[in-house]
Amino acid sequence: MAPARPLDHPAINPRRIGVLIANLGTPEGTDYWSMRRYLKEFLSDRRVIETPRLLWWFILNGIILTTRPGRKGKDYETIWNKALNESPLKTVTRSQAEKLQETLTALDDRIVVEWGMRYGHPSMKAALTSLQEKGCDRILLVPLYPQYAAATTATACDKAFEALMQMRWQPTLRVAPPYYDDPVYIDAVVTGLRQSIAALDFEPEVILASFHGIPKEYLMKGDPYHCQCVKTWRLMREAMGLTPDQFMMSFQSRFGRAEWLQPYTDATVKALAERGVKRLAVVMPGFSVDCLETLEEIAGENGEIFHHHGGEKFAAIPCLNDSPEGMRVISHLAIRELQGWISPAAG
Repeated sequence: MAPARPLDHPAINPRRIGVLIANLGTPEGTDYWSMRRYLKEFLSDRRVIETPRLLWWFILNGIILTTRPGRKGKDYETIWNKALNESPLKTVTRSQAEKLQETLTALDDRIVVEWGMRYGHPSMKAALTSLQEKGCDRILLVPLYPQYAAATTATACDKAFEALMQMRWQPTLRVAPPYYDDPVYIDAVVTGLRQSIAALDFEPEVILASFHGIPKEYLMKGDPYHCQCVKTWRLMREAMGLTPDQFMMSFQSRFGRAEWLQPYTDATVKALAERGVKRLAVVMPGFSVDCLETLEEIAGENGEIFHHHGGEKFAAIPCLNDSPEGMRVISHLAIRELQGWISPAAG
């Protein structure tokens, strides 16, 4: 017979299994100070900016955090979910977590799903703490980045590990691997692309797959991101049955003066329009959720570039978001990586 617990023994929750889906993050508002807080956290991350610290401190605090918050706040204002007073990234990520909870509860009622952001709120620490307080002694972290990069996947893991370092009773942590060539992901993003194209009032002459860029220096240091983006593009192109001229790829969102991965999206869009392409669609398979980079930079800025240089029809293809195809990918990843913690029949 097991001895009784002491009367003053801390309460012990029932053992549960946690799933934490994680994305980049978002400012809490479009005003100057909200943007400044977000940009300071983001651009102070050594995984994101590898410029020598002292030099970067002067650039960041003396120039960027003085001028950039106002400009980016205006950009965020164009896409802001005013009904909930939050960015679309937060709205959709919350919905993804809620839908994933429904799916996983049907498989194992011990599973608890949370969502967290690397920058901003809800923080990774808050999400992990919530899971632990609910009795989760095993947690699966699912970074919602199909392609691995030190500036995305690795820094999300860093923040999770940092939170674990402050816990006396650490839960066991698993991290889902990047899924850039997973057949379920490729099928879902191609299915979503086909559905979106079928709904257009024109047939694109060219489809451009635009991925977020990183400095070329990071590739030369060994970051696998470029190769994984290329493989995603190739698998999508093959599934679509298109040639490299019909289904192209590029990299967007460069920042600063250093060389980034090429070809650049804005330059590619301009060149396509100038060579006579009149109908263009851009898909962004590296983004799991629509955000500033897809809704404002591609649909807005690059749409204007295309039209200004002679293009006529332009479409930014929505990300998978919390659509049935998007949730098929996230559920597949979670269930696959939970094996051994939940019943094998659940797979």
